[in-house]
Amino acid sequence: MRTIAITSQKGGSGKTTLTGHLAVAAEQEGFGPVALIDTDPQGSLSDWWNAREAETPLFAKASLSSLADDLQALKEAGVKLVFIDTPPAITRANQTVIAKSDLVVIPTRPSPHDLRAVGATIDLVEEAQKPMLFAINGATMRAKLTGEAAIALSQHGTVAPDILHNRQEFAASMIDGRTVIETNANGKSAQEVLGLWQYIEARLKKLPVKASFKTTNHHRMNGFGKKPASFGEQPAAL
Repeated sequence: MRTIAITSQKGGSGKTTLTGHLAVAAEQEGFGPVALIDTDPQGSLSDWWNAREAETPLFAKASLSSLADDLQALKEAGVKLVFIDTPPAITRANQTVIAKSDLVVIPTRPSPHDLRAVGATIDLVEEAQKPMLFAINGATMRAKLTGEAAIALSQHGTVAPDILHNRQEFAASMIDGRTVIETNANGKSAQEVLGLWQYIEARLKKLPVKASFKTTNHHRMNGFGKKPASFGEQPAAL
């Protein structure tokens, strides 16, 4: 099982939207079972999941104090990939989540304010010695600033080549618990999300395999559905 943290100090960077979209993309591309954990007190990811009609991705209740055990339980249940949404601040939640993650994805809008704010997140990830990846989000088509942002970010780490552009359909699709992949599978937004997920998937496959990942897992997905007993509708208890 792999764990991806979606984190950024800057509010409005699109963490929740990106988390939901990547989770659905991963599930549809055959990387599942995929589970979501929401560590943001606002509970936006939880609200989006509760509005979904689809059975996947799963939603897992977790707490900071038992995050390692909660992740182990998901692994033993057969979950292959976990996405964790985090608060828009440098908090203990972010530190704990990053420490337990295999890859940290930092969504960044191509604006001076976002670029100035990203430093604190980078410091946190580097302190934890975790691999990170920048995802440019909310970009304007053919804007010079987008290219400049990519160059600036590349000085600190890898920048995903697949950029998500600012389109209303991203937010509109989230209203009823869906994503652009589900509302307009052939649209440009959906193709951008799928491209970004495929790049992230390739990065995951290049990460070192932990000793615990080498053991054969014979556990089956018992009782896992949209709202199984070990999963709930409420935001993660933190």
